[in-house]
Amino acid sequence: MKKFTVLLTAFFLCLFFSCSDKNPKANRVILNAVIWTGDQSNPSAQAMAIAGDSLLAVGNNAEIEKYKGPNTEVIDLNGAFVTPGFIDCHVHFLTGGFNLSGVQLRDAKTKEEFISRIKAFAETVPAGTWILGGDWDHENWGGELPTRQWIDEVTPDHPVWITRLDGHMSLANTAALKAAGVDRSVKDVEGGTIVRDAKGNLTGIFKDNASNIIDRHVPDPSPEQVDDALQAAMKYVASFGVTSVHHMAGYMDALERAQKNNNMITRIYAMYPISQWQTLDEKIKQEGRGDKWLKIGGLKGFVDGSLGSHTAAFFEPFTDAPGDTGLWVNTPDQLYEWISAADKVGLQLMVHAIGDQAINSLLNIYERVEQENGSQDRRFRIEHAQHIAPQDIPRFAALNVIPSMQPYHAIDDGRWAEKVIGPERIKTTYAFKSLFDAGATVAFGSDWFVAPPTPLEGIYAAVTRRTIDDQNPDGWVPEQKVTVEQALVAYTRNAAYASFDEKIKGTLTRGKLADFVVLSEDLRAIAPEQIRHVRVLKTWVGGKEVFSLE
Repeated sequence: MKKFTVLLTAFFLCLFFSCSDKNPKANRVILNAVIWTGDQSNPSAQAMAIAGDSLLAVGNNAEIEKYKGPNTEVIDLNGAFVTPGFIDCHVHFLTGGFNLSGVQLRDAKTKEEFISRIKAFAETVPAGTWILGGDWDHENWGGELPTRQWIDEVTPDHPVWITRLDGHMSLANTAALKAAGVDRSVKDVEGGTIVRDAKGNLTGIFKDNASNIIDRHVPDPSPEQVDDALQAAMKYVASFGVTSVHHMAGYMDALERAQKNNNMITRIYAMYPISQWQTLDEKIKQEGRGDKWLKIGGLKGFVDGSLGSHTAAFFEPFTDAPGDTGLWVNTPDQLYEWISAADKVGLQLMVHAIGDQAINSLLNIYERVEQENGSQDRRFRIEHAQHIAPQDIPRFAALNVIPSMQPYHAIDDGRWAEKVIGPERIKTTYAFKSLFDAGATVAFGSDWFVAPPTPLEGIYAAVTRRTIDDQNPDGWVPEQKVTVEQALVAYTRNAAYASFDEKIKGTLTRGKLADFVVLSEDLRAIAPEQIRHVRVLKTWVGGKEVFSLE
């Protein structure tokens, strides 16, 4: 009886002194910030309380002070601007990581600079080492495609296999052709192009599916090299405020190693190639879909190629290449078979389509599959959705198809796109505003390695549409500009929705993950053209600081 009385007394004391405190104590609190929460019911805040990896509360300073305890860390942001962590909806994450240590050609402005950079890089690596990466852009020097003859003399002892920045064509030098056992007798392949000179000799350029001829001969990196590339990629994107990425397939072993060893600072939604839908389905049945750090369940496919490589599929020919309407990386019939089968087992489809005919064909397939397989929350995605036929714009919202788009491409391609597709088709190219106005759930990303994984540049691009050569100060196709808030939504709330993660991230809301970014300026309060100069001061993932500018 005495023991019972003691326990009862303790219970009431606890109830009076502890349970009367309705606010659990935070590990840390963030005070004196200007917070854009992304939460429509509570869009602005001043402070946040964090416990573990999640948000205890979001509100004003006085409200959050209640969550302070004797061991709570207090962080005063002195009026800095805070947003939910940026979610990059389209990256080739490991390729980007590898390219950080490869030859850098994206900003090579002339043929001579292109050659000299490759020469200088070759001198830094042992003979026989494959030189990869590059991200070159032949539009920088007027549109002439490079050839192997440009670089053979400066790379006699190194196989070179460097990719155009869009990822849809690559250049091999003669050493790489020899290493792959390829000569002028190589046969053309469906869904790709092998570029030859007037005499039928190989120039070294291989487009889309033809690139596989060389790709399969490139030596695989060691597991250690892959792990290093992953760590480099995570640290790199954290410096730009990216807290989550949607990775477009590959290197699952490395991702799982990092997750198992608690070596992740970026949350990753990892895709499988669409042709491997059965493998992914079986893996999910055996192991589940993952956790807050590494998640699976999506499939990446291709309809066509790219605009810059003249391999995007259009209804009408390219303006500068009459008779050429692009190519199909996969046929509509093959895509339908994969998409229908994968959808039946509940996998998410995200398929690359750039030209208006490719987009139209994919929308038709999605509509057919939904009619045949029945209603469900499937969230089909079209990756890039760059050049849309006007009549197809309202179909995105009607079919609940997510346009997963990359704004930086607009200010990059805008330098030369009109000469390729003409003045009429550019009116609905990178049609951000038209899609928002039509009610589509627009999600943004970068397509890194193809473009830089910098959401602030992406927001700048979507809001200003000023091309990177500064030749369009009022914006390229200015009718398609969006507001700063729309761009923020596309990088946060809509991006989380695009991976079925809106319940755990994408807004700064009580109970969601404490993934957020601290910026040097309030993006809503400055001139749009200044957005690209804003700095990321800090990046937090799961309540932990993973990047600091200091």
